[in-house]
Amino acid sequence: MQSRHKILRRPKIVVIGGGTGLSVMLRGLKEKPLDITAIVTVADDGGSSGILRNELQIPPPGDIRNVLMALADAEPLLTEVLQYRFKTVPGLAGHSLGNLMLAAMTDISGDFVTGIRELSRVLAVRGRVLPAAGKAIVLKAEMEDGTIVTGESMIPKAGKVIKRVFLEPTNVEPLQEAVEAIEQADAILIGPGSLYTSIIPNLLVPKLANAIVESEAVKLFVCNVMTQPGETDNYSVGDHLDAIHAHIGHHLFDYVIVNDGEIPPQIESKYAELGAKAVHLDLDAVTQKGYEVIADRLVLFRTFLRHDAERLSHHIYKLVENWMLRKR
Repeated sequence: MQSRHKILRRPKIVVIGGGTGLSVMLRGLKEKPLDITAIVTVADDGGSSGILRNELQIPPPGDIRNVLMALADAEPLLTEVLQYRFKTVPGLAGHSLGNLMLAAMTDISGDFVTGIRELSRVLAVRGRVLPAAGKAIVLKAEMEDGTIVTGESMIPKAGKVIKRVFLEPTNVEPLQEAVEAIEQADAILIGPGSLYTSIIPNLLVPKLANAIVESEAVKLFVCNVMTQPGETDNYSVGDHLDAIHAHIGHHLFDYVIVNDGEIPPQIESKYAELGAKAVHLDLDAVTQKGYEVIADRLVLFRTFLRHDAERLSHHIYKLVENWMLRKR
């Protein structure tokens, strides 16, 4: 009976990334019996986040805000209010109310992490949200032609092929709570999100990467559905995995979750106008490298293509549950 009880405890899952894709996925995962910790990138330097980062000397709040909203049990109206972005008010134009509240909570509490914790309590967030580091980091990219581009928001706009990205300073200290969450995790989930500007920056924080490599948790990678202009032009699933391996120097993942659902031609045409196309699943190349592939119809289309949060979270939960049962 004792071992049965252990199997049924809530698995501890650490989700690492940033951007819209991460938030969409977390809306599905929070409905599962999981103990969630989200570790979010702090490399953003564009828009409202960039302004608050520079003027208040705090980590960028935008990705953190989106994750808090995704995991919140708050009333829909409150969520809508916190996502509201001022348009014409002098001094406030471009800022979302949620970003300003995170900045205010940081000022009141004296600490960004405490500010996140307090806002999480107000919003009844299911799980923990942690920045990858306690302060903002500068992301740089070396392009194939040798030029260096500085700033997360500038890298996709450079119009060049990325050779590698790196942090400045390189010896960024992670949040200790984030390291401990990885060490205690039953599952570590990375992606979806912008490969070079949302996912890899977290993995470049040295102690975070080491903790992931050394962890005995099941490690999952959720691949993007579409390529991203200026970052992953013409990338296959295998190219995404190769880029992570090249930056970290380790084979990180046990499972790769990919979409193999058909994308309607009119939607493909719409994305093609933006320079994006469906990420090709090079199944043989991926499996030959030792990754196990879970492929399913994982997309929904509203204004944009998004992961089907319910279907995706079902696959993730089953993988984690089976892993824990095997461990017992």
